[in-house]
Amino acid sequence: MPSRPSYLRVFLTFIRNSLVRDMMFPANFIIESISSIGWLAMNLALYILIFNYTDSLGGSGGAGWTKFEFFVFLATSLLINNVVQMFFMPNAEEFSELIRTGNLDFALLKPIDTQFLVSLNKVDWSAAANVVLGLALLMYSVPRLDGFTPSPAAFLLYPLYLAMGILIMYSIMIGLAATSVWLGRNQSLYDFWFYIMNFARYPLEIYHGPAGNWLRWTLTFILPVLVVVNVPARLLAKPLQAQYAWLAAFAILATAASLFASRWIFQRALLSYRSASS
Repeated sequence: MPSRPSYLRVFLTFIRNSLVRDMMFPANFIIESISSIGWLAMNLALYILIFNYTDSLGGSGGAGWTKFEFFVFLATSLLINNVVQMFFMPNAEEFSELIRTGNLDFALLKPIDTQFLVSLNKVDWSAAANVVLGLALLMYSVPRLDGFTPSPAAFLLYPLYLAMGILIMYSIMIGLAATSVWLGRNQSLYDFWFYIMNFARYPLEIYHGPAGNWLRWTLTFILPVLVVVNVPARLLAKPLQAQYAWLAAFAILATAASLFASRWIFQRALLSYRSASS
């Protein structure tokens, strides 16, 4: 008998248990799914309205994002954001409750990595609706790009950079959740997440001028949220210009650094944790 459980089997168990739990309250699941779809529909309608009055966002000519280029960007943002909300947000949100109630003690006693356990214990299946719609929007938009067809290499690299974006956002989220050990009930998690995602939802090109350049530098090199969507979306939607080629290479470094930093913060938080029985 193995001394440690299979992480894949544990994760699949979490997925199954979460689905069973959500299906116990089908009306709530349906309402949450409809609410998520409605939010997407309103955002899409807004951008369709905007493109009735302009040909591109973020600049003119090749520098800007045309309608279907931006829809590829929007679809990429939806995929990353909703995968994070589906798998990680419910658990990060409950981490402070584990500390307050002392249930973190039970997680620490289990023969499995604590960060894995508290990060993936619950799955929000209602977010899956927007993941599916994001994929549909992507498949609709890519064939309609003006004068550009993504290369086979771009299609191969896209899911890899999509995964990197998810890992960066996960790292920010778990690092923020870990501060609950020192701060107690971290009620600002959703607010901070909303602010971060607001910046990540727009192309790099809109950040220009004195304030914009400062924001772009900070949100690329200090808190690399602008890397999250811009790199994979640009792979499929636009030719990879030399001035942005460095961003694809930097995304690899940013992902590794984000994972390392979040792991360090989480481990330091656990060392500072005082058991409920102590």
